[in-house]
Amino acid sequence: MYQHSTSNFDYFPYKETKGRNLKIEISEKKLQKILQILAKQALKEKRPSVQDLERILQDAMIQLDVEKKPEHYSEGMNETYEMGDEPITKYLREKGYICDGNKWLTKKGFFEIGGKILRDVMKILDKGDFGYHETKNVGSGSLTLDTTRRFEPGNEIKFLSVSHTMLNAIQRISKQNLKIQFPLSMEIDDLEEFETADDVKATVVYCIDLSSTMKYSVGKKGVSRIEAAKKALWSLYVLNKKFFPNDSIYIVGFGSLASEIAPQDIPYLSTYDANDNFLHYTNYQAAFRLARKILRRNNSQNKRIVMITDGQPSACFIDNESQKNNILSDKPYSNFYRPDSVTLSKLKDEKNIKLDTSDGSMVYLCYRYRKVDPKIDNRTLTEAKKCSREGIKVDTIVIGEESELLHYVEGLEKQLKGIAYYINQENMDTVLVNDYLTNNKRVFRRQSSW
Repeated sequence: MYQHSTSNFDYFPYKETKGRNLKIEISEKKLQKILQILAKQALKEKRPSVQDLERILQDAMIQLDVEKKPEHYSEGMNETYEMGDEPITKYLREKGYICDGNKWLTKKGFFEIGGKILRDVMKILDKGDFGYHETKNVGSGSLTLDTTRRFEPGNEIKFLSVSHTMLNAIQRISKQNLKIQFPLSMEIDDLEEFETADDVKATVVYCIDLSSTMKYSVGKKGVSRIEAAKKALWSLYVLNKKFFPNDSIYIVGFGSLASEIAPQDIPYLSTYDANDNFLHYTNYQAAFRLARKILRRNNSQNKRIVMITDGQPSACFIDNESQKNNILSDKPYSNFYRPDSVTLSKLKDEKNIKLDTSDGSMVYLCYRYRKVDPKIDNRTLTEAKKCSREGIKVDTIVIGEESELLHYVEGLEKQLKGIAYYINQENMDTVLVNDYLTNNKRVFRRQSSW
């Protein structure tokens, strides 16, 4: 990954001086510190404006320099230093890391920071490289390997190894004490071919829960669940683009309804709350349905949905009046929801989110403490099974702490023949990256039948 070289730069305090055009300069070490701060601020539920970001960066740089100053460094010197800085954000704009606006990370900033997050994750995983994971499944492929095997009648002759075939013929003739003459007389057993491999393309849709409980902070670092999930997805997307460009990663955010999220909007995802007009419920079915639509557009051999959630489903779709009446016959005071145009417009303007309302379905809302409504359970499972029937693997990552949630997800995955992970949110990035490398990129080699 290209990284702007600032190794010859040093950061120094600046104070407006008449007639002089002094510029801020930042050392490589401090630039990395600044990028670390940018990542932390971008991931926050309420990210700061560019103006607030300037204050945060200035305070951090002052603190960093004060920690390096000798004991005789006075408070007066610190005050002068604080008042005299040229805007760091101006430097970052000039170098292409940020821009003006609510979403202030540029494409360069997004990949630079994402690459740093990924490198930190890989250090923890302690992997030697980003190599392929091999399995012993039989099948011909599109990649030619260096290894060879005896030719099997019926295979394509374009993979024949001329040198190995000639050597086999010479060795056979020599063992028969015959004179080697050219052209060589070939036999079927002399033929040797290169092994091939399938470079299996994978498409994964990560469905991230945006319900209100995802903003809670749990753990020693005080990082919220949504922040941990965003950081993990950020590093995953960079991993995918840099090392597995033939594979595809998509992001779906879901509450009561689901929406496809642009990859560069990952840092800006935020949870729904009670003010978002009933969008703060958890609708697994909406996530499965939209993910399945996305995967239908893709011709990858491996298709997978990974659900990231901290709660059991509390909403599902009502596709027709018959389903609605069926619920009302059991619960006359049930709640149903369909977003109005004002809500849809607000989400588009404020969060750049377009909810998937293409089928016009109504949503049935029913939150039950540590339990799942039977109607919601049934429709959730039905939708998930549709994914399985289309060859889509469904796995779930649980970051909640309720035993009932884990029990529910385990039951769901048992029927789908998938995997349920129960993880600490503080190591979500390492878990997701390791899971991606293990499950989504494999080379299938032919197994010799000789």
